[in-house]
Amino acid sequence: MITLLGPTATGKTTLAAHLATLLNGEIISADSRQVYRGMDIGTGKDLADYTIDSAKIPFHLIDIVDPGYEYNVYEFQKDFLKVYNAIEERGTLPILCGGSGLYIESVLKGYKLLNVPKNELLREELELLADQELHSILEELKTLHNTTDSSERERLIRAIEIQKYYNENPEIDTHFPKIETKIFGIDFDRRVVKMRITERLEERLNSGMIEEVQGLLTRGLKPEQLSFYGLEYKWVTDYLEGKIAYDEMFRRLNIAIHQFSKRQMTWFRKMEKQGFEINWIDGNLGLPEKIAFILQKLPK
Repeated sequence: MITLLGPTATGKTTLAAHLATLLNGEIISADSRQVYRGMDIGTGKDLADYTIDSAKIPFHLIDIVDPGYEYNVYEFQKDFLKVYNAIEERGTLPILCGGSGLYIESVLKGYKLLNVPKNELLREELELLADQELHSILEELKTLHNTTDSSERERLIRAIEIQKYYNENPEIDTHFPKIETKIFGIDFDRRVVKMRITERLEERLNSGMIEEVQGLLTRGLKPEQLSFYGLEYKWVTDYLEGKIAYDEMFRRLNIAIHQFSKRQMTWFRKMEKQGFEINWIDGNLGLPEKIAFILQKLPK
């Protein structure tokens, strides 16, 4: 599998589509919001990018659930595996493409996430214990490979709850197939990314993003529900409700997307520290040069 990642507004979809054309590939979207039908402009689906020279590139995990539903990483793992296996059976190349670091990491780490139910009785017992006692319990339950589980009390209690569930239900299959992949990331200078984000936001607002959000509200989605779907939906909803003026909406949304893009890069750098090798592509290169860079790195 080829994995293509990067922050928002860096041209991942276009590159993935051209790669798919060359390598007989199919694209698996790793975007936590593009799964929603009718949320096209705000999520940046850019569906036209999946057509190259009149040929449609197969893509998956886009437009699979209705707005109002809260899709999650557990479901993504399950849906990804179905699609991945089907692509393998067809003898084509899976290309995982997106900017949702959690989703990408969830299928590359080689373990299955389970939607472990809350255990309120256990939580009440654990709340009475000091942080060090909680840490000791978790150490007894499993080998700690990093400190993330024990860095915050809430995470620590949840980690114990999950591990106890696994231990008490040994029949549950937590195996997730190890997928061989070459990871590529598109990298721009921060100033260039900020400029691209601002230009893209202006383009989306002029292309019907406000009307898209109004349509979702008209269909019955509540403003608080739309906030769940990310920055564009939150700020445009505030504008439509008369809470802020257009210029203020644009300013705040633009800043928020810049901050989101920075967090995406922080996630990818964290993945590198965890041992994932990301081959970074200079975003300023032309499309042919980017493709040549990838082809050169792929196993012969």
